[in-house]
Amino acid sequence: YGEDGPCIVVDFGTSTNLDVVSPKGEFLGGALAAGIEISVEALAARAAQLRRVELVTPKNVIGKNTVEALQSGTIYGFAGQVDGLVNRITDELAILYPGSGEVSVIATGGLAPLVIGVSETIDFHEPDLTLIGLRLVHERNS
Repeated sequence: YGEDGPCIVVDFGTSTNLDVVSPKGEFLGGALAAGIEISVEALAARAAQLRRVELVTPKNVIGKNTVEALQSGTIYGFAGQVDGLVNRITDELAILYPGSGEVSVIATGGLAPLVIGVSETIDFHEPDLTLIGLRLVHERNS
């Protein structure tokens, strides 16, 4: 991933992290937002009539009941958040690295499978990205 250009790693964990890597493999920075589970828990804790729901990707955006509406707002909402951030980061990368090639977007983290199917910008899913990175660091230091 990202061998011919910059890449963005989206980690769906406790927080949703977007890490940006240059075409040379340098970490440039990123963006952080509340994670999916934290958002659902906060909504259930602070909205008296809403309870925690099972996190599944709904079939439709328009929920027919409260559970479906919460699932839709959560999953499609996070996909939209990630897509918006990826598009803005991609625009910045085009200015910083003109002609550097396509930006690869890689999803990882335990909740990535919920969002990757409805995201418009995620190219790859690598559930073991952290372990792969640790192996590469070990190989470079050996």
